[in-house]
Amino acid sequence: MLKILIPTIMLIPTTWLTPARQLWSTVLLYSLVIAIASLTWLKTPAETGWTTLSSYMATDPLSTPLLVLTCWLLPLMILASQNHTSAEPENRQRMYISLLTSLQIFLIMAFGATEVIMFYIMFEATLIPTLIIITRWGNQTERLNAGTYFLFYTLAGSLPLLVALLLLQNTTGTLSLLTLQYTTPLQLSTSADKFWWAGCLLAFLVKMPLYGAHLWLPKAHVEAPIAGSMILAAVLLKLGGYGMIRMMTLLEPLTKELSYPFIVLALWGVIMTGSICLRQTDLKSLIAYSSVSHMGLVAAGILIQTPWGLTGALILMIAHGLTSSALFCLANTNYERTHSRTMVLARGLQMVLPLMTTWWFLASLANLALPPLPNLMGELMIISSLFNWSWWTLALTGLGTLITAGYSLYMFLMTQRGPIPAHILALDPTHSREHLLIALHLIPLILLTTKPELIWGWTT
Repeated sequence: MLKILIPTIMLIPTTWLTPARQLWSTVLLYSLVIAIASLTWLKTPAETGWTTLSSYMATDPLSTPLLVLTCWLLPLMILASQNHTSAEPENRQRMYISLLTSLQIFLIMAFGATEVIMFYIMFEATLIPTLIIITRWGNQTERLNAGTYFLFYTLAGSLPLLVALLLLQNTTGTLSLLTLQYTTPLQLSTSADKFWWAGCLLAFLVKMPLYGAHLWLPKAHVEAPIAGSMILAAVLLKLGGYGMIRMMTLLEPLTKELSYPFIVLALWGVIMTGSICLRQTDLKSLIAYSSVSHMGLVAAGILIQTPWGLTGALILMIAHGLTSSALFCLANTNYERTHSRTMVLARGLQMVLPLMTTWWFLASLANLALPPLPNLMGELMIISSLFNWSWWTLALTGLGTLITAGYSLYMFLMTQRGPIPAHILALDPTHSREHLLIALHLIPLILLTTKPELIWGWTT
């Protein structure tokens, strides 16, 4: 664990001490080395159970894929941010990279934590760098409003979780994930226990976000700079799913009755946010709402508590992380050239940037879950486990997948096909940096089709 964590911490002094001319190349190379080293986590000696164990940090088949995804994204964020921060003063560029690195440190400690309180503290600590990135480097004046939404939604959701965890500590005497599974099951029957159940899950459902508590997400995405959008879509939303899977084992007897309204909300959210995407004019807003739609499926898969549901949720979280991040990078390459996120104002780009259209096509197909990509595998596992639980869910999930296909194709056709608007006269050509960036998102996604057991958690 430390062989990844210590180099990541040392990336911050490196950022401040490197000469300005070599800053981006040095930091990129260093973070890429860390990302490649983190792939060793995927080689677990045991089929199930914990590995690389210490008293505070450990990995198991659930946290490993999320940890690797976190490490993989840092070099990609640095690659993506290089162009739009190049005009800034040097110390602000260094500050920007330091904030991204500190996010990775907090996320590694959150996903690797064996103590639930440590997980909670790191879960909250990720707020601070993200908030600074959104409110300082965002594009429009709305960014302060977006930061306020992001902060207060997350804080209001996670304070009940702190109280719930302290109550759990009082009851069981431990908050270590290694020993909690062996404690005697809690006799949950009173109405106070039901509030405790809700307190445990509320923070994660807001973070996911569940439909109804999702208003902060499109605002934060639209206002954030490219690196903020990437880390938000790819990893920070997954903190919610990860926390839910970890807490679910403790809430056992109550989940059966109390999860109904949340499953209904999640599935209804899949359809509603998909419908919002169909009439969206803002490109980043469309991708943000599609994230809410996919996370609705993940929340439903986790809440029904079957092995297939949990496996599908984990696979879909990883696949969505790579796909969504790639789509935000593509939206950013458009934005850097046309300086507009409105889709009608930047059409017909296939004629101008044909190779970028290939990447758009692949990313859109991944978003609508094309076989044999992991996106489809995760969705199918969740849909089949939901169908097994109640066959009525097929109507909602089936309609949801149709709408997903609809808005993914709509997004592709609106940005790439059609006549070139008259105001687009001279566009910069695409850079190899941008092609490398998208390739590093989509190649792991395609390679995961050949070895999916890396990301399907404990279920063997």
